[in-house]
Amino acid sequence: MKRILLLILALGLFASLSAQVFMDGEKLTFNVKYGIISAAEATIEAKSTVYQGKPAWYLSTKARTHPFFDKFFKVRDTVESWWNKDTLLPFKFTKNLEEGKYRQHRVHIYNHDTGKTTYQRWAFKENRFNNEEMEMPKASQDILSAFFHVRQQPLSIGRSVYVNITADGRNMYTEVAVHRKEKVSTIFGDIECLVIEPKLAGEAVFKQTGRILIWLTNDKYKIPVKMESKVSFGSFVATLVKAQNVPLKLK
Repeated sequence: MKRILLLILALGLFASLSAQVFMDGEKLTFNVKYGIISAAEATIEAKSTVYQGKPAWYLSTKARTHPFFDKFFKVRDTVESWWNKDTLLPFKFTKNLEEGKYRQHRVHIYNHDTGKTTYQRWAFKENRFNNEEMEMPKASQDILSAFFHVRQQPLSIGRSVYVNITADGRNMYTEVAVHRKEKVSTIFGDIECLVIEPKLAGEAVFKQTGRILIWLTNDKYKIPVKMESKVSFGSFVATLVKAQNVPLKLK
């Protein structure tokens, strides 16, 4: 059930703050099923904050397996982004993964004026960060802030969106394909959705194999209501079961 949120993965183009479609304090909660088993809960959240004196969005995703599933494969994942409200470019990105015996702690601090980022990778055996300064493309997003960008873009069937993403010590030119429209039963009722597929090379938010498909409401809000993905040991389906501070009415 890795990649439980992808969403968080990659996409988007640069957009102005006036195009903001999500509400302050938006929190989306997903039930994650592995086969027929309810395996985990995952959340995506966006709220106002301040980063080094500048107004920012604090974006986060969290995934946590239920006690029963912990016995088979325990997941405790947190991914965070501090996103500049004025430029809609990331200040900082962190990823803390606990998936079975796998552990990962990585940080990116972005300097868009110089076109460089400081990449910090925690060495668990040495109990310290290994730091590296690297070049990055102009207007790079992290894999979480990019997801919020895509929600602000006009999406068309058959037309892909491309974005530069800098994360995990690499620059990744990423395609997001828009495949089709599909009506889905959701907590908002039967809603027409766009089915998109982020194609991020290498690791996304979680270790991954196979395809990820995401269903976004086909309106200006583009709220994710469903995700499907194959992982190294099977496949999962994440369904939106709770939404706070969203413009759509619950049925």
